Amino acid sequence: MNLTLRIWRQSGPEDKGRMVTYQVDDVSPDMSFLEMLDVLNERLILAGEEPVAFDHDCREGICGMCGLMINGDAHGPQRGTTACQLHMRQFSDGETIDIEPWRARAFPVIKDLVVNRSAFDKIIAAGGYITAPTGSAPEAHSTPVAKANADAAFESAACIGCGACVAACPNGSGMLFTAAKITQLSLLPQGQPERYTRVIGMVDAHDEAGFGGCTNTGECTAVCPKGIPLNTIGRLNRDYLAATAKRGDTPGS
Repeated sequence: MNLTLRIWRQSGPEDKGRMVTYQVDDVSPDMSFLEMLDVLNERLILAGEEPVAFDHDCREGICGMCGLMINGDAHGPQRGTTACQLHMRQFSDGETIDIEPWRARAFPVIKDLVVNRSAFDKIIAAGGYITAPTGSAPEAHSTPVAKANADAAFESAACIGCGACVAACPNGSGMLFTAAKITQLSLLPQGQPERYTRVIGMVDAHDEAGFGGCTNTGECTAVCPKGIPLNTIGRLNRDYLAATAKRGDTPGS
């Protein structure tokens, strides 16, 4: 395959940035998208040019490091797939492909296609954990958990924190990520002691980090590589309303 790549190049956070065009030939349809970028970078290095910076790690769709807007779609055209697991057979010979970083105020560009996603870390630090003493490990299945709750908690725990939900959202909201991290704990017995302080703390951290508000457009779930459903945000909203009621807040305060 012979491809034309239009890639966002930005030398640093203060650089204005621009789209740069590259030609890449002899691309195997069996290559992953990141392997194709590796081929481009090898050729740039041999030509004495600066390689394209992009995030990657496991390349197995697990770590959440890769994050690219490919022809305007977070992670590319194939649903339920991370950019590292996207293969070039999804594209056509002679195609022009636009490659950009995540676009969100809370994810400032560091260089080229790499963005700073530490805002997610701030949300986790605000309550994405359990501190209540639980004693030694209990026997398996000694604490009954309803299957529906266990399934929903596992579904939310599948979130890899890649940030595609934020990049796809027209508001730049990180509510799907926040909801997933809250839900995976709130549905289990171990998460109950801090359930309501957790949702207040994490939603406040979400807003303080510069993420936009959620208006339920559903773009986040459409691009989520792990299929986190939109009703996860509904669970967060119910917990948040209950938490503010327990705290004695008035609506809109």
